[in-house]
Amino acid sequence: MISRKAQAISPSATLAIDSKFKSMKANGEDVVGFGAGEPDFDTPKHIKEAAIEAINTGKTKYTPAAGTLELRRTIAEKFKRENNLDYAPTDIVVSNGAKHSLVNTFMAICNPGDEVIIPAPFWVSYPEMVKLADGVPVIVNASEENDFKVTAKQLRAAVTDKTRAIIINSPSNPTGMVYTREELKDIADLAVEKNLYVVSDEIYEHLIYEGQRASIASFNEKIKDLTIIVNGVSKTYAMTGWRIGYTASNGDIAKVMANIQSHATSNPNSIAQAAAVAALEGGLECVEEMKKHFLERRNYMVEKINSLNGVSCKNPHGAFYVMMNISGLIGKEYYGTVINTSDDFAQLFLEIAGVAVVPGTGFAAPEYVRWSYATSMENVREGLCRLEKFLNNEY
Repeated sequence: MISRKAQAISPSATLAIDSKFKSMKANGEDVVGFGAGEPDFDTPKHIKEAAIEAINTGKTKYTPAAGTLELRRTIAEKFKRENNLDYAPTDIVVSNGAKHSLVNTFMAICNPGDEVIIPAPFWVSYPEMVKLADGVPVIVNASEENDFKVTAKQLRAAVTDKTRAIIINSPSNPTGMVYTREELKDIADLAVEKNLYVVSDEIYEHLIYEGQRASIASFNEKIKDLTIIVNGVSKTYAMTGWRIGYTASNGDIAKVMANIQSHATSNPNSIAQAAAVAALEGGLECVEEMKKHFLERRNYMVEKINSLNGVSCKNPHGAFYVMMNISGLIGKEYYGTVINTSDDFAQLFLEIAGVAVVPGTGFAAPEYVRWSYATSMENVREGLCRLEKFLNNEY
């Protein structure tokens, strides 16, 4: 017999579409992929050199479960320098990627039946992680008219006596939208009033093109004590495969998360931890260079999509995603197939035009598809050229 809880967990839609794309590409098919949220740039040289030095100097043994003291000190210094937040190394837990950090977080704060409010559209893994921790996902829908952001008023209406936490993801995957300081302050005030945890996923914090970067934990000590910040080096430093994420929280939560991790995975990779120190200490010059390319791609993608009939999109202010509205295509027939859902569109678009995008169904956005512009400008132009031909029935 298989666990009922395990059977209730849905596979990751983003990884599924990326896997199919890579399989088609490996078979020699002419495909262009916009599925994975993975920077197409190489990991900066100084970070790779730090990893090589770690190998050569024997940093290949077990580390403390919560991460090396050196890395936790470096992360604490990062929070002070970049976010004006004071954390001790004991408040930091380093994990095998930010995804692992999130799993640890929900395992640490959820009791069976506890509700976690998740604004939608949401990253596909949030509800499944909550369910793995025996929590109950409560979805609050944000409208495109409000830039895919929920308000404190909406969140207040969803709070019950079972509510344990609210997830905030800014900049957002999949929408790329960024909460303003004022919007975050309203949510922070609600969390303090209701004594709710805030799980603040800030993995894209350095990929903001307009507006100011802000952490919800920075407003006062009360909200800081209730906030679990989740971050990592994957998106900022093009280190997706290195698998280093981290949390910052009050010491009691951090201790519980470290205990959980000690029994699940022990410590994160020792060599990758040394590389993460170099990343966080090496400045943001390499990040700014990547941002220039992301911004160019975003601007081209948004302008092109909004010039086509039947589709549209908002201009995202962060991350590297565009949510394309396909509601104008629903019910219409293309290439002998009626498009009823974003899954239909994504499958047909891949089959006919050889372009992989992620259907919005897994994001609780069934009339949208997500494009990732973490790919070359050449691919962006080619993919959107194919979209135009597809919509014009030119294949």
